[in-house]
Amino acid sequence: MRRFRSAATCVLSALLGGAALTAHAAGTPAGTDIQNTATVDYTVAGSPASAVSNTDTVRVAEILDVVVTRSSPVVTVLAGATQEELLFVVTNTGNGNERFSLTPLSAGIAGDDFDPVLSTPPIYFDSDGSGDFSPGDVAYVAGTNDPVLSADASVAVLVLNDIPAGAPNGGLGRSQLTAASLTGTGAPGTTFAGQGDGGVDAVVGTTGADGSEYGEYQVETLRMSVVKSSAVADQFGGSRPVPGARISYRVIVTVTGTDTAVAALFDDPVPANTTYLPGSLVLNGGALTDAADGDSGEFVALPAPRLRVRLGDLTQAQGAQTIDFAVTID
Repeated sequence: MRRFRSAATCVLSALLGGAALTAHAAGTPAGTDIQNTATVDYTVAGSPASAVSNTDTVRVAEILDVVVTRSSPVVTVLAGATQEELLFVVTNTGNGNERFSLTPLSAGIAGDDFDPVLSTPPIYFDSDGSGDFSPGDVAYVAGTNDPVLSADASVAVLVLNDIPAGAPNGGLGRSQLTAASLTGTGAPGTTFAGQGDGGVDAVVGTTGADGSEYGEYQVETLRMSVVKSSAVADQFGGSRPVPGARISYRVIVTVTGTDTAVAALFDDPVPANTTYLPGSLVLNGGALTDAADGDSGEFVALPAPRLRVRLGDLTQAQGAQTIDFAVTID
């Protein structure tokens, strides 16, 4: 959905690719014929002869197994946030093609401090491979688009939750995803006659043909976003970053949540190979002096040049704080 997810995005392909390293399919593919024919060689009246047995054929049954792994780290959220996602990977560790149902759970999981509330709908496939909830993702509808996975194949799944407004600061909330074989589940060794690939028997493997894993949310009462951008204007009327060109920087600081960022101090080193343009420091459209005087900003020359702006106590109600300054390329 929007934030930490850079980490999830970066590791998603590795997790999907690595699933086969940690959760292998159960051996020979279902429906494979194992054939055996015996030969006996002998001699009769000095002449060699042989007798060949009938061919015995054993058709490999299907093992039903699945593993669910968590791909998200602990997700930091604000109380009252909606559609916060957890990323899971579902891997078919059986030896045949299998269809799986997906079930979310966010209430009554032991070990957490609050219950997240499942969003509507609660499950999406990470259709675009981004690792987070985005417009291209497809909602899961039980019985309509249950994932069909070949042996060792995986699918990335997002579980979405709303965070209660009263969730405690620092509290952990858990949400779980369960994947289950639609052929059947049960104790290992349970057999579903003729229901495997190609009409072979389907046998429940060591996972019970279902797997579960939970992810975690941690509540924070305040989140600060700092976004920086730049624009280049050269001395020839263009936008090329040549020596002598001006780089105008804009930094937008935004606070969300119910708490206060106390004594917020903006501090930005002047980039190497540039020189600060005196008098260019601006806060929310109002010019600031470069000196350490009565206003909230200053240019600090030593020991290393930098811009500082004392933003004070910030809350969500104050809105975005916009800081502008400029440098020239040496």
